[in-house]
Amino acid sequence: MSSYTMTIQEAKQEIINTLHVYLSKNEQGQYEIPIEKQRPVLLMGPPGIGKTAIMEQIAAKEHIALVSYTITHHTRQSAVGLPVIREKTYRGQTVSVTEYTMSEIIASIYDKMNETHLTEGILFLDEINCVSETLAPTMLQFLQYKTFGSHRVPEGWLIVVAGNPPEYNKSVRDFDTVTLDRLKRIDIAEDFTAWKKYAYAHSVNPAILTYLDIKKENFYQVDATIHGEDFVTARGWEDLSRLIDAYEKQSLPITTPTIHQYLQHEEIARDFSSYYELFKKYSHTYDVVEILQGSSCPDILERLKEAPFDEALSVIGLFLGKLNEMFATSHKTDEIITQIFEALSRWKGALATSDKRADELLYEEKERLQKTIVTEKAAGQLTEERESVLLNALEQLSSYANSLSPLHAPDSDTAFSHVKKAFDSLVSEYDELAGRTRQSLTNAFLFLEKVFAGRQEMVLFVTGLTLNPNAVWFVSEHGCDKFYEYNKELLLDEKKIRLQEKIRQFQA
Repeated sequence: MSSYTMTIQEAKQEIINTLHVYLSKNEQGQYEIPIEKQRPVLLMGPPGIGKTAIMEQIAAKEHIALVSYTITHHTRQSAVGLPVIREKTYRGQTVSVTEYTMSEIIASIYDKMNETHLTEGILFLDEINCVSETLAPTMLQFLQYKTFGSHRVPEGWLIVVAGNPPEYNKSVRDFDTVTLDRLKRIDIAEDFTAWKKYAYAHSVNPAILTYLDIKKENFYQVDATIHGEDFVTARGWEDLSRLIDAYEKQSLPITTPTIHQYLQHEEIARDFSSYYELFKKYSHTYDVVEILQGSSCPDILERLKEAPFDEALSVIGLFLGKLNEMFATSHKTDEIITQIFEALSRWKGALATSDKRADELLYEEKERLQKTIVTEKAAGQLTEERESVLLNALEQLSSYANSLSPLHAPDSDTAFSHVKKAFDSLVSEYDELAGRTRQSLTNAFLFLEKVFAGRQEMVLFVTGLTLNPNAVWFVSEHGCDKFYEYNKELLLDEKKIRLQEKIRQFQA
């Protein structure tokens, strides 16, 4: 692997930059970089670090379509197309020649364009260097010329392919220099800090985040053993988090064998299993919810002052986990309200110009939102989080529209006042939620500074908040004096560390 590696988030931004450049045109309407010079992007990195996930995120962010394939699932026929015999005349002589039907992959792009009315997108092919021997020449031709058989990838589509280095997959094929010289290669390395931001945004279980804070070396490992390979990946941790959340809701036991199904590294699975039991014990011992609500909890405070570092760090994880639940709920509610507000604004405009009944017009807004969900899902843009937001907004709009029916076709002003009252109530509930969340964050600072003022644990708490996109969003929207106070100190400390490092380098 190259020494010029990126984190998965850096690679994501690099692909977005590439997309913008490839799609930009000059004054004559020609691409700034001609299509034949637009190199496919090759992501080369370990399995399970999120290469597929960032494709979905990019499609959603840039409002473009996504067609995704794992190329090892394809045969030469599905990639190139099936042979057909055509009659052609050359210099007066009729001969039979072999041509090929359109590739399934190319056809999928055109199907996606027809379905979504999006003419630009990403074609993502995973495991590109693990294709079968019969398909390998086809893939090399595709990477060099952007064609499958005689059919070319449409204009406006960025080709991104991904592969695993040979140390992670015994069946990989090396690309020759000629092929590599036609690719825009990005080498990706696993990075816990970059993943942690993603993990906060996707509400990864706090037991996992805290464990990895303590044992970062266990975030990503692939070890050869006499029985094969023991491994644990970022994907494994995220999927395990979902399982833990689901098991906890149903009070099901989470055993070491259960954990090992996701962390296929016996030693790490056993270690995390022990820590998980300890984390659950701490969650009962330290009543974080009570503290966030403002209780002083002197017994807990005194115990925490004497706690060893690992225990203290686990408690910090409990605070960050519970606060993240509150930040995420506030963020999601804010997005739901934004969607509803936009729909009601359009509805208000329609009320002034249309002869239709108020409830009919509101049902039209509901249908518009339903269409958005279908379109974004078809385009590969619809993330799990956004789908939940849109479905909640849809449910709310339905309740508003249904509430108008018993009013027997009220006039526009009456209808608007009726719905506005319900919407204002929703906004008031959100304001109360945000207020409780802001006070909980302040309470956390007030409690923790009694225990950890001037200590490393306080820095870790603030750093955890700073890395959390939900926390950063919440503070930027609703403020928190304590966060600004400590974050400013943290930034000064970081500048001091960088300055000291420069001085040491100069003196060396």
